[in-house]
Amino acid sequence: MKKKVLGRGLGALIPDLKRLDTPAINEIDIDRIKPNPVQPRTVFDDSKLEELSTSIREKGVLQPILVRPIDDGFQLIAGERRLSAAQRAGLLKIPAFIREIPDDQLLELALVENIQREQLNPIEEAQAYQNLMELKGETQEQIAERLGKDRSTIANSIRLLKLPPPVSRFVSDGKLSPGHARALLSSGALSSDILRLAENILEKGWSVREAERQAKNLLHEKLPRPPKVLDPNESAAEDRLRHALGTKVEIFRNAKNSGEIRIHFYSHDDLMRIFEFITEK
Repeated sequence: MKKKVLGRGLGALIPDLKRLDTPAINEIDIDRIKPNPVQPRTVFDDSKLEELSTSIREKGVLQPILVRPIDDGFQLIAGERRLSAAQRAGLLKIPAFIREIPDDQLLELALVENIQREQLNPIEEAQAYQNLMELKGETQEQIAERLGKDRSTIANSIRLLKLPPPVSRFVSDGKLSPGHARALLSSGALSSDILRLAENILEKGWSVREAERQAKNLLHEKLPRPPKVLDPNESAAEDRLRHALGTKVEIFRNAKNSGEIRIHFYSHDDLMRIFEFITEK
């Protein structure tokens, strides 16, 4: 059976774009454009955004954004990265397709546009599918058919929303792949054990296959556990710090009742995230 691919695009969802051979492109004022309230993308790579901005300064905006008219301005439907990069480049106007789009198609169009351009991280994509199901009141099968995807793809994506928040951040940041995340979820373990297994994946560089094996060991209580902190209050403190910081935290106490708190990080960006979290608090 031929596998479905996401090939329908915006033209399949917006009849005007599909019917017209040369849809009108308008130059509109950037300061009249309002954001899309259901934009599925929440994280933008600053360096890539700057690269796009540099390209726009040199060559202009090659692909128009999509907006709909509202009140005395416009609301963005698709093209948030292009709009942000154009603003960085100092443009006052931007090319755009203007279409009358109903409210119930906002999320769907933004989702399709982002997926086609591979701009969503796995957690954003999963949340967008979930939001689309709730908005449309449709099943996974119906959403899969609408977007031209296999139902299993939608199901596996939405499953990522069951990850503990710290592990979800690992996936959002690209430290853990969706395959690693699904291996963690297959263990059926408690959130604290899933986090500990995720930390082991990062520290030891396990492949997805190895992560699956370790998850099975965890399921059968064969995964070696770290030494227990004797004081239950300190053990609870470790857990709270681990969840708050989204990384491995260890408390060590010596015989003189002093000690240290050890906070692990796995990249420069991870270190800066932890630093900013602590200093802001």
